[in-house]
Amino acid sequence: MVLSRRRRIRPVAIDPATGRRISPWPFAGLVLLVSSFFLYVASGLLAPAWAVALLLLSWLVMLVLCFAWWTSHPRWTVTLGLFSFVWWFAAITAGGVFLDWTA
Repeated sequence: MVLSRRRRIRPVAIDPATGRRISPWPFAGLVLLVSSFFLYVASGLLAPAWAVALLLLSWLVMLVLCFAWWTSHPRWTVTLGLFSFVWWFAAITAGGVFLDWTA
């Protein structure tokens, strides 16, 4: 008995409405962006209220941008999610060094 070789097929998610392949990249970017939200909210322990409000506003802009890039640039959403961590760290560090934010 000769067994034929079977071709391995990678499972691909297909959108039933459009018939196009669903990319996992925007979901990964959104997970990164949402996970950084907790840092932005907890910034009240390190920064004054006006700075926390500006940080939350910048996070909201990044969230809107993530949804705007969802289908047009799905891989950019991951970069945006990583950037949200870098932006938070840079803003908190710069505020601590240059504006003397102390807890």
